[in-house]
Amino acid sequence: MGFRIIKTAAATLLSILLAAAAGIPNAQSAGLLAILGVETTRKRSLRTITARFSASLVGLLIGCILFYVLGFHYWVLGLYVLFGFPMIVKSGFKEGIVTSSVIVFRVFGQAELSVHVLLQQIELLAIGLGSAGLVNLIYMPETGGVISGIRKEVDGYFSVIFKQMATTLRDPSYLWDGKELIGANEAVQRGLTAASREMENHVIHPDEAWNVYFYMRKEQLESIQNMMQLLSQVYRQLPHGDMVAELFDQLSGDVLAEEYTGRTERLLEGVEQEFQQMELPDTREEFEVRSAILQVCRELALYLKIAKRHKVPVEVKPVKRLSSFKGNW
Repeated sequence: MGFRIIKTAAATLLSILLAAAAGIPNAQSAGLLAILGVETTRKRSLRTITARFSASLVGLLIGCILFYVLGFHYWVLGLYVLFGFPMIVKSGFKEGIVTSSVIVFRVFGQAELSVHVLLQQIELLAIGLGSAGLVNLIYMPETGGVISGIRKEVDGYFSVIFKQMATTLRDPSYLWDGKELIGANEAVQRGLTAASREMENHVIHPDEAWNVYFYMRKEQLESIQNMMQLLSQVYRQLPHGDMVAELFDQLSGDVLAEEYTGRTERLLEGVEQEFQQMELPDTREEFEVRSAILQVCRELALYLKIAKRHKVPVEVKPVKRLSSFKGNW
């Protein structure tokens, strides 16, 4: 916000100086137009300037018609607002209502309809909005470092979440407040906002990598929430839970890697094979708990599928078998 104020000041001063040098009366109006044209990103600035310039032309046309037919009276300005604003909105230039009003009110102040006056207003628009666009295009603060920091924050939250899930599987009586899940969701939302702003700052060939990453994490958060609901049904400690807990231990480290290692996926395949070789549960209680653990594995597979789809895969050395396994796989 502080840097935007600096840009606005620079654009305002530049536009006033240019308008004064061009001999335009009330050159400070160019500064007002420049203030309205400064935006937070390059793409948004181009869209805003285009909309404001187009809206001003539409408003100027409507205003000139009203002034020509009805004259320069204060109540005519009321008619301009009454009829002009809806027409500007219908034209798709809602953002330019204020800018168009500045131009129309300037014509009213001069109480003259001539080619010179109209060209003067267009020149004022070009100087005011052009100064804002120039300042926006020259420099925008880099946000790559900020986004990278948010990514590390999100990955850190995910790592802690998986460690907590592993602890819950080993000890179903363990109580976890889940604050990391709230923190992860807030960090992902901040990341999406920052990534969108970063894309809009690149007019040509924008990099969508950050957007892809944070959307991936958003999808995975939904999967994690489903796993947590299933874990709430695991009210008894079983060897199956210990085996899956080791998966989450592995995942708590893998989630910090920028690439998709595939380690947890291979371990999960081994766990599922081991489950198939085990005897069926003897009691209803064991059946319910084992069923919930199996569903956790299914949801974990979905989580890994999302990561595999978005992360760059790398070749890794074969991982060691889980300590709970009874043989090679």
